[in-house]
Amino acid sequence: MWVGFILAGYAVVGNDSIQTLGTFLSSNEQRPWWVLWLFAGSILTFTLVYGWYTYNGDVSYERLQLLDDSGAMVYPNPQDLPQFGWPYLLPPLVLMLLTRTGIPVSTSFLILTFFSPKGLWSMTMKSILGYALAFCVAILLWQLITNAMDRKFIKNPITKNEQRVWTILQWSSTGFLWGQWLIQDFANIYVYLPRSITGMELAISLSILLFMLGVIFYSKGGKIQQIVKAKTNTTDVRSATLIDFTYGIVLLFFKEFSKVPMSTTWVFLGLLAGREIAIRYRLELGVEPDDLKRAPLMHQLGLLLNAVLLVLIGYVVYLRKDVSDQIIVVMALAMVARAAVAYYETSSGELNLKGAFRNILMDLAKVTLGLLISVALVYIIDWLTKGVVG
Repeated sequence: MWVGFILAGYAVVGNDSIQTLGTFLSSNEQRPWWVLWLFAGSILTFTLVYGWYTYNGDVSYERLQLLDDSGAMVYPNPQDLPQFGWPYLLPPLVLMLLTRTGIPVSTSFLILTFFSPKGLWSMTMKSILGYALAFCVAILLWQLITNAMDRKFIKNPITKNEQRVWTILQWSSTGFLWGQWLIQDFANIYVYLPRSITGMELAISLSILLFMLGVIFYSKGGKIQQIVKAKTNTTDVRSATLIDFTYGIVLLFFKEFSKVPMSTTWVFLGLLAGREIAIRYRLELGVEPDDLKRAPLMHQLGLLLNAVLLVLIGYVVYLRKDVSDQIIVVMALAMVARAAVAYYETSSGELNLKGAFRNILMDLAKVTLGLLISVALVYIIDWLTKGVVG
C-alpha cells in the first residue's frame, strides 16, 4: 500500500500541483524555492491535518467514503480487494512517465478508476462540466476585464508599489486555491491507504508529501510548467492573481457541488482555454476593429451566446447537485459554439485565434489521451488480476 501511495503522491504532486502552483511559480521565479515551499507546505499541512481531525481519520474529505445504491463502498479499502497487488502500481507509474514528458493527464481518471471502474461515467460527466463551467466563466470574465486590466498589464510593467500590493493579493489567492485543490485531490493520493488513517500514518504520509513538494519547487515545476508559461502573460503577478482566484472559486463550487471525485486538470485547462480565447479575441479586435464590420452577424451571434453562457452558468449554480447529464451536454455545446464564433469573428484579420486554438486543442488531445489510457489500463489490470498473467 505504501509503495502505491508514494508513487501516486509523486505522480499527482508532479502533475496536478502545477494547476494551482504554476502561475505562482511563474510570477515568483526571482524568490528562493524554499520560501515558496514553506508557504505551500504550511497550507498542505493544515489542510491535511484539518481533514484528518474533522472526518475521523479520512483525509479525502469523505470523497473516498461514497456508497453505491447497494450500500457498498465505491472506493473500497485496498486490503479489502482480493485482487489487490502489483498491477495496481501501473496507474501511478504510467502517470509518472506521462508527467516526465510534459503531458497533463487527469490523475482522477488514471488512478481512481482502477479502484472503481463503475464510477468512471459520473467522474467523466462531472469533469466535463468542470471544463465547460471554467471555460464559460473565463471567456466571459476576461472579455470584460481584458481592455481594463490585461491590456494594461501587458503594456505597462508593474511598479514597485504595485508589486507589493499584488504580491500580497497573489499569495492570498494562491493559498485559497491551493487549499481548495488539495481537498479535491487528496483522494487521488490516499486511495492506496486505509480510508481512516492513524496519527502515525498521517505523520509519515505528510512527511513524504512535503518532501515531494520540495522537489517540485526545486525543479521549478518541471516540464508540465511549460503549459502555464505558454499562455498569455501568466508570468505577470497581476494576471496570475486573477487566474488563481477564479480557479479557486470554481473549485470551491465543486467542493460543495458533490463529493464525487473529478478531474481538476480538466477544470484548469478549461479556465486557461477560456481566458486565452477571450484575451486574444479582445486584443485582436483592438488592433483590427474592422473585423467587426467584416463579420457583423458573427459578432451579434457572439453577444447572444455570451448571454446564453451567463444563463447556463446561473442555472448550473442554482441546480448544483441536480444538474443532469443533458444540461452538461448543452453547456459543453454552447461552449464550443462560443469558441467557434470567436474564431470566425477574427478569422479575416491578420491577427487571428489560430495559434490559441492550436494550443487549446493540443491540451485537450493530451488529457483525452490520458482518459483513453485510463480506460485501457482498467481492462489490462482486470486481465492481470484474474490470473491470466503471473
